[in-house]
Amino acid sequence: MKELSRAVAASVATATALGLAVDETVVLQDSNRLTLRLLPCDVLAQVAPAERQVARFELDIAQRLARSESPVAALEPRVEPRVYERDGFVVTLWTYYEPVAQQRISPADYADALTRLHAGMREVDVPTPHFTDRIEQARQLLAHRDLTPALADADRALLSDTLRDLRRTIGERGAAEQLLHGEPHPGNVLATKDGPRFIDLETCCRGPVEFDLAHAPEDVGEHYPGVDRDLLRECRIVVLALITTWRWDRDDQLPDGHRLAADWLARLRTDLDRLDLRR
Repeated sequence: MKELSRAVAASVATATALGLAVDETVVLQDSNRLTLRLLPCDVLAQVAPAERQVARFELDIAQRLARSESPVAALEPRVEPRVYERDGFVVTLWTYYEPVAQQRISPADYADALTRLHAGMREVDVPTPHFTDRIEQARQLLAHRDLTPALADADRALLSDTLRDLRRTIGERGAAEQLLHGEPHPGNVLATKDGPRFIDLETCCRGPVEFDLAHAPEDVGEHYPGVDRDLLRECRIVVLALITTWRWDRDDQLPDGHRLAADWLARLRTDLDRLDLRR
């Protein structure tokens, strides 16, 4: 994130004004938003530019899910649960969970937590994007060479055609849809002493549960009840095509992104050939 020092200062000032002691900050993640651990109050702060109003959306969903005891990260209980604005940034304050000694979450526990999350999400009625909106956003990147200038034409066509065709195929299945996390990959699941907890609810969207499962390790799907295996395979390819496309975005800041994207393109071709989905 640009202006890192200003974002850190905004989080410290916000927490201090609320009576939380902050003598030290630890950067946990710096990508599309900044994630900090504030000490000694031991609070997790999420900081983003003020124009990104998605913080309110995430806060609303987190509060609704907490009421159903869904396995999500909790907001910081010592302060009012709302979005704070300071110096051009929005700040939200969350409970910090000390990582447990055993970091790896078993596939069965992962699937159980995701099942319970989905059950809670079925009780939440809020306007959310559809997962196919994400597909269309990726296809717009592919349609404009100035946005993805380093992408070869053959690879551009492969990604665009794959996303177009699988969007149609998945839609024709008519699978049940509901509110989803949107990106419940391992990086968005905390291993805590109370079990797995999901974070980063800003990615919530609507779609079949298989779209969420496509972000999780493959063996998690073996433990999730009632999975449509064919739909899950198709969703996995869609997710692979999406994350590959995003790495070619000229504004993408992931280190070594183009190397990852080249590896994923090779994997995409292999998966399409294996499932006889290459057009």
